[in-house]
Amino acid sequence: MLLVLALAPALTGLTRKMKARLQRRIGPPIFQPYRDLRRLFNKDVVLADNSSWLFRVAPYLIFAATWVAAALVPTFQTGLLFSWAGDLIAIVALLGAARFVQAVAALDTGTSFGGIGASREIMIAALAEPAMIMVVFTVALVAGSTQLSTIAAFMADTGGLRVSLAMALVALIIVALAENARIPVDNPSTHLEVTMVHEAMVLEYSGRHLAMIELAASLKLLLYISIIACIFFPFGLITDGAGLSAHAISLAAYLLKVTAASLLLATLETVIAKMRVFRVPNLLGVALMLGLLGTLLLFVSGGM
Repeated sequence: MLLVLALAPALTGLTRKMKARLQRRIGPPIFQPYRDLRRLFNKDVVLADNSSWLFRVAPYLIFAATWVAAALVPTFQTGLLFSWAGDLIAIVALLGAARFVQAVAALDTGTSFGGIGASREIMIAALAEPAMIMVVFTVALVAGSTQLSTIAAFMADTGGLRVSLAMALVALIIVALAENARIPVDNPSTHLEVTMVHEAMVLEYSGRHLAMIELAASLKLLLYISIIACIFFPFGLITDGAGLSAHAISLAAYLLKVTAASLLLATLETVIAKMRVFRVPNLLGVALMLGLLGTLLLFVSGGM
């Protein structure tokens, strides 16, 4: 739990730095998100007069649910203390609960930006969650379980290329981009009311409340990268009882995966542009169809 909490802001800073360098800019330092969080925690909270208790409690609920979900994903070792709870369906449920709380809190103050952002977020979630569930079904049919430690151990032992898993990987990448409000679904660096989705829901937050939400967003990005690395690239994962040197090698392998994913994300956001909001359902429809085809292919072929 401490590893993902300490690493999440660094992932955000590394992605911003790589994206800036690809655009021939210097960019902010990698550790700038830590400074931003410290600055926000030291600021006072400004609350709207018509906001209720839900608006004040929501940042803590969002952060708690996202942190627990991120901590359940095996990063460098399988079979951790709470690995029995590391179920993919449970993780999807935790993320869905955090999304619901954030959307309701955005509607609480009654601003137009909050309403626009919440409606767009729910529209995206209504298409992304079924695609995520189909990816879970595809992986569960291959590994015989929805528990991440079991899936990672199975993938590490069997390996091999499967058409259904390739479809699930592409679908999961699309869902990860949509869930984390990244290009081409949303631009995380914009503040234009015409285009923003996630930023529109957090415009009314400040101080420690905004810090909790920003940290939860970084944890969510790390969560999806960890899920992709755990299921489809499980090399370097160790089991319980390994020695200290094995732990160091496994941790280095995990950091390498996170760095590679950050570079790929920065490259993707540099070479493509943000699509229109009304075209996002088409992209998420592709993810849903890929997940569905992967599941059907396993039923029909029995092993592809």
